[in-house]
Amino acid sequence: MGVCACHETGVTSTGNRRRLGIAALLGLLAAADTALAADPGWARIQTVAHGSPAAIGSTSNGCIRGASALPATGVGYVSIRRERNRYYGHPRTLRLIRHLGEAMHRRHSELIMIGDLAQPRGGRMPTSHVSHQNGLDVDVWLTLAHSPQQALLSTPEARDPPSMLADNGRDVNARFGPDQEFLIRIAAEDPSVDRVLVNPGIKNALCQRERDAAWLHKVRPWWGHDAHMHVRLKCPKDSPYCAQQAPIPAGNGCGAELAWWFSPEAHTPRKSTAKAAPQPPAQCRMLLSESSARR
Repeated sequence: MGVCACHETGVTSTGNRRRLGIAALLGLLAAADTALAADPGWARIQTVAHGSPAAIGSTSNGCIRGASALPATGVGYVSIRRERNRYYGHPRTLRLIRHLGEAMHRRHSELIMIGDLAQPRGGRMPTSHVSHQNGLDVDVWLTLAHSPQQALLSTPEARDPPSMLADNGRDVNARFGPDQEFLIRIAAEDPSVDRVLVNPGIKNALCQRERDAAWLHKVRPWWGHDAHMHVRLKCPKDSPYCAQQAPIPAGNGCGAELAWWFSPEAHTPRKSTAKAAPQPPAQCRMLLSESSARR
């Protein structure tokens, strides 16, 4: 990813060349810091960063080099809301999506609907997510589609697919059935997957039905996520600058840990402590600078 002083001006000393390279790098990072302070600009970037695929930083403060674009349709899946330009990811993320689609295709003719992955170079999105920044996250809707056309017509920007929760917020409704459980299980059993985030009510239903299943370990409760699952992959071996999330606690997460999500404490509003977005890793600031230099 290195920054190169491409026009040498009579500098022959190795030490001088190294200092020149460091100065150029620092200059680029300083310029990127100035731009980031006003507007990160990741959403305006329309091109992927050239180079070998690499997830950089964390899912909530990172970027991606060499991202791949998810095709609009494939075996067993359809990508929705393409106008957001959030259908890029690490090749392993796209491989997982193909795996999920093929598994559902073998089951029957319904299609899974794939939502947001990442922007062309990842980074912070202006709406909807704090995560999805380094190409290792993907949202998979739990409602299935009969055809690509039906999926696109039924999921305009202003309307999500329906919730899987009953009115009490603790149980699932009739929409959550064997297909939804199958989809979550296939994702959780994939060795490349780190965790699958679902609503506590969905986790509760899975615990009641599959209490002894080993794959429940990866299924984690989180607010929202009542209509889709959020699948997060582990840092790939080709990504030395990727920051792996802390390990999941041991066990299936179906006991006291899950019960907390339904406690008064969990539903007590907390004081808002808004924090400024952190500066992206240096490698991400370089990708942003490279994009700015080409415009």
